[in-house]
Amino acid sequence: MAVPGFFHSRAGGWVVALGFVVAWYALLQGVAFFFFNVSPNLDAVPRDLAANLLLAAMLYAISRNLRVYLPATAVLLAALHLSNAGKVAILGGPIMPDDFLAVRNLFLLLEGWQLAGAIAIVAIPALLLLTMLAWRSTRTWLILGLAAITVAGIVVAPGVVVASMDARIGNSVWNQRGNYEGRGLLLHLVQESARYLARAGSPPSADEVAAALNRLGPRDAVVPEGDPPQPSESSQRNVHLIVLESFWDPMELKAAGLSPDPVDPRFRELWRETGYSSAMSPVFGGYTANAEFEVLCGFPVTEDAVFFEGWLRRDVPCLPRHLGNAGYQTIASHPNVAAFWNRVNAYKRVGFGTYWSEKDFVLDDMNREFLSDASLYRQILEKIGPMMASDQPVFSYVLTFFGHLDYPLNSQRPRVIESVDGPGLLDSYANTIYYKSRELMDFLVKLKQADPDGIVVLFGDHLPFLGPNFSGFTESGLLADNRAKFDAAMVRRLVSTPLVVIDGGRGPLTLGDVPMYRIPELILNLLEDRRPTVMGLPGRWQQGVVRPLPGMHLITQGESQSLCRPDRDPTQACTDSGAWLESVVTLTRDLFGGEQHLTGGLIPGAADLRNTRLESGGG
Repeated sequence: MAVPGFFHSRAGGWVVALGFVVAWYALLQGVAFFFFNVSPNLDAVPRDLAANLLLAAMLYAISRNLRVYLPATAVLLAALHLSNAGKVAILGGPIMPDDFLAVRNLFLLLEGWQLAGAIAIVAIPALLLLTMLAWRSTRTWLILGLAAITVAGIVVAPGVVVASMDARIGNSVWNQRGNYEGRGLLLHLVQESARYLARAGSPPSADEVAAALNRLGPRDAVVPEGDPPQPSESSQRNVHLIVLESFWDPMELKAAGLSPDPVDPRFRELWRETGYSSAMSPVFGGYTANAEFEVLCGFPVTEDAVFFEGWLRRDVPCLPRHLGNAGYQTIASHPNVAAFWNRVNAYKRVGFGTYWSEKDFVLDDMNREFLSDASLYRQILEKIGPMMASDQPVFSYVLTFFGHLDYPLNSQRPRVIESVDGPGLLDSYANTIYYKSRELMDFLVKLKQADPDGIVVLFGDHLPFLGPNFSGFTESGLLADNRAKFDAAMVRRLVSTPLVVIDGGRGPLTLGDVPMYRIPELILNLLEDRRPTVMGLPGRWQQGVVRPLPGMHLITQGESQSLCRPDRDPTQACTDSGAWLESVVTLTRDLFGGEQHLTGGLIPGAADLRNTRLESGGG
């Protein structure tokens, strides 16, 4: 790079290096705003720019020359800022520390040019930085040493860092997008990384767990309306738990003008028989593993993180292990790469005896990289049929893959649904639901014939992503374009997917709103399983159904709902439910990542609490 006169000097190099970052930062923010509608607040721009300049100054100080510094810094900043803008637009929140742990899952999911692009986003900045460094310079090692000491300080005392940054910059526990907008990206990442370390490094003590148990108080069971369930001839009935990828009712999107109705009429009738019951999910548009954790383990996810990745660290008495101890064959089926979202380890820790992944299925009916539900269901029935014919009961857990973003179809599944806006993501989703609902109902007919007394539980894992900033939903008035603008009714819509529970010959049950973390308890009640378990401990808050979300929670009572955010809603109901939720979080941290005082017999009276099965007593 030929730069005359002054710019050949080191001082001139500094002017070019930092001046370039100012211009590049402005360009990146412009791209993020105009293409993703994402940007920091105006009053946060000076501190965000200062943080970017500080990073850039450190990089230039350890670089070999301006010629290698400029592309390395440009690519690094672009990868950070544009990836963050993309995540905010798609999922509603900024990059968080857990996202860096989950990068490998992106590689497992994508293929072709998308995979090449994802690898490039990670590999190119890393390679450029490595080639940029002046490895033989003493200055480089001094600066890297100071950086290492700074990182070590954050690791050793993350709580101090969090308290200081919260006091100076602020923090909203429920509005991570607002946190990013008020801090800028780099400060946001430092602040939330310190919070992650502070939270992970302090599991609750035995006394804290005992206090949390005492605060929970009485707990009600999840029971259907109408007559109570009657004991079956055998408590060891087969259980079929089916999690349906992005399964939701697109006819809610009134502005889309969908025609005809995508949902199979047979499913509509079945869902109507349940009173249009809903499963309440902890996630939107992705992070299916968090929905899985809740329905398998009976505890809510309250953090903006993938629980299977960094928070499930112990072998735990979840539903698969509980049923396995009663003699069940426990099988998880998901036709994706086995290791995605750390499922190999997570499924083992929750107690599955068998995990059938992509390599265990014949990939004979593919919608691009996604095995069709029709093929998946057929192969599962072929596999578990001989098991159901034996004396040993089966717990079959199925997570479908068809229906995943961006909703591709194959030549056997032509488009039959049209929307007013024509082909696009919403149109593709509606056509996917057309086939997904019909393949589900065909499967249920065969499953009922093969196992008429079995318990069947099925629901959508989360609402679909239909466009940036909740596009697709905003046009119909279902959601706002920013989580900070959501009212309680919008949050209820955000978390609710169709739920169908079929109690063998008794048929579909009317359950109302059921948070996903209460589904294991529901299954055990239907099985008349009275053995000791911790899965009912979260229970039901006495004044309503609580759906925790990162930094806030929703309370529903019949048709009414209220939203609790610590800095906005200081009602007595929010205070009381917040204390209940704090106790649940303490037990979660102890059981899944702590010392497991809850199951270790270290707390006097804890055994009596967890050994008390929940009786029928309310919604």
